Amino acid sequence: MNLITFLLQAEGAAAASAQPGNSSWSMWVMLVLIFVVMWFFMIRPQRKQQKELQKFREGLKKGDKIVTIGGIYGTVAEVKEKTLLIEVDGNVKLRVDKNSVVKDFSEASQQQ
Repeated sequence: MNLITFLLQAEGAAAASAQPGNSSWSMWVMLVLIFVVMWFFMIRPQRKQQKELQKFREGLKKGDKIVTIGGIYGTVAEVKEKTLLIEVDGNVKLRVDKNSVVKDFSEASQQQ
């Protein structure tokens, strides 16, 4: 009887020690899965949007109608490497950094 009890206890201990190993493995799988989902739904679209915005900023030319981060609407009068000269109203011109331009409002008005 003691031998059977000993074997059952040894078998139970082996099963108990195997279970935490399986749970830690499945935990890593879940963490990797969560990271992949976050990358697919959050990081990837943001990178795509940043690339499109950078391409837009590099393609600016004289006469484009733009909006700055601060909400200033204007028309591009001059393009330099890092700055733009925009005409806001009449003879009012502002020099702004290219990184402050967020969209082309002439396209938005055509779509609506």
